[in-house]
Amino acid sequence: MDNRFILTAFGKDRPGIVADVTRILFENGCNLEDNSMTLLADEFTLILLFSSPRANIQALLLKACEDLERSTGVSASIRPLESRRPLMQDGSCDCTLHVEGMDQAGIVYKISRHLADRGINIIDLKSAVKPSPESGTAIYLMDIHIQVPQQMDLEQVESDLTSVADELHVDIALAR
Repeated sequence: MDNRFILTAFGKDRPGIVADVTRILFENGCNLEDNSMTLLADEFTLILLFSSPRANIQALLLKACEDLERSTGVSASIRPLESRRPLMQDGSCDCTLHVEGMDQAGIVYKISRHLADRGINIIDLKSAVKPSPESGTAIYLMDIHIQVPQQMDLEQVESDLTSVADELHVDIALAR
């Protein structure tokens, strides 16, 4: 059975940062299974899910991460994962929330807290601040991929989000 890990890394954006980080996995016989990589401000960030059949691989990879930081300035850390669990819960419904409104502190927190209090799981969250084409005002855009438990009524979920949307003065739309 393969050992599975998450590697997180970030560093000043430049050509070659992805190659520098993934070289560690390649040279140690690891298999990259899934990833999320993106530019945040001027830092390139990587989250990598990978596996290795080797039992003693974690110590080697931690040393490689230390060497990476010394030679390139890219900070990286590794965490082992426990056994696999299915991403999709039995009977749950995958939906997407689209949020749009004037940028302000607390949008992610208040919406994610609302969802968590109802047992709704966030699978993926992407957000960005963009200038409004008309006025240049900062507009916050967010898409959240969620899993709604089977016993929940989607119309009620959508209705409950209205209070959060009103409090934040944002629009929230649920797509199935």
